[in-house]
Amino acid sequence: MLLAAASAPLTGLACTDAAEAETASTWRRFEVATEINLPPSKDAAQLWAPMIQTLGDYQSNPTFEVQGSGVARRVRDGRYHTSLLAASWLAADTGDRTLRLVQTVATRNRTLTKTDLSLAERRLWLAADYSLPTDGIVRDTARRIVALKVGPRAQARAIYDWVVDNTFRDPETRGCGLGDVKSLLESGRLGGKCADINSLMVALCRSVGLPARDVYGVRVAPSAFHKCLGVSGDITHAQHCRAEVYLEGEGWLPVDPADVRKVVLEEKLPVDSPIVKAERERLFGSWEMNWVGFNSATDIAPPDAPRKIEANFLMYPYAMVGAKDLDWLEPTTFQYRMTSREIA
Repeated sequence: MLLAAASAPLTGLACTDAAEAETASTWRRFEVATEINLPPSKDAAQLWAPMIQTLGDYQSNPTFEVQGSGVARRVRDGRYHTSLLAASWLAADTGDRTLRLVQTVATRNRTLTKTDLSLAERRLWLAADYSLPTDGIVRDTARRIVALKVGPRAQARAIYDWVVDNTFRDPETRGCGLGDVKSLLESGRLGGKCADINSLMVALCRSVGLPARDVYGVRVAPSAFHKCLGVSGDITHAQHCRAEVYLEGEGWLPVDPADVRKVVLEEKLPVDSPIVKAERERLFGSWEMNWVGFNSATDIAPPDAPRKIEANFLMYPYAMVGAKDLDWLEPTTFQYRMTSREIA
């Protein structure tokens, strides 16, 4: 049986993270199920799974239920305070090592989120990380981009347009990419997937004083705009990273240059075509919420992890069996599956 931190059974338990979502017709509700079956081993095992968060005024009322064979609890990392589900199995637990996490959440399409930042929040979302440096080639590039642009919105737009114009989606990139911005710029080959392209925008913004962050999540439903921007049923490979930039006096502006490049690739369109131009405008200031967000934690240190995890972010289930880290980008060998459905 799975146990919570206070030793109360988690099996069949539903936990609420926020107030009830609004009942307006603009809200939709989704169920996201993650099923994990770790490979047999004589070694102890630990697992961390990302959890859906309450985000602004567009993602609300996440709940979860857990069943499985180990011991699990909801934990928060020390820096970002993001929720993770942590589960463990002892070496003596030689039977099935299974976990089923079912989460529900309400979402509605999102535009700018009006809010103020505290000093601590401002420092956090301007800080440099291993994968998001803000000096050297990153700062030099950003300064050239913003040049004489005046004001946060104009600077953010200049960086956004530069990222759209100078990057490309590389279908050979594993998963969502690594989000290693310095290596991307130094290579001169600005190809990758969402965690590369959107992290590039985040780092460039931070380097010139614009608070910014990635938001890691997963697509859960078809798109009303483009087939390639949606999914249905099996979402095991549907992880997607987005980005936000804080505009002083306005709030958090949602952006997604990576999805502009996805439309270019998947629909075989030139970047200056009317369809792509429309997507460029739509994705500077709005998100279609056929997607749910997990967290904005980069270079994350999960509680109780015996060593630093290899991933720069936690957008997939992550497990350690003995001295080995399972390959989170190979769900068939890791043995996990994610599904989604819209519910009334």
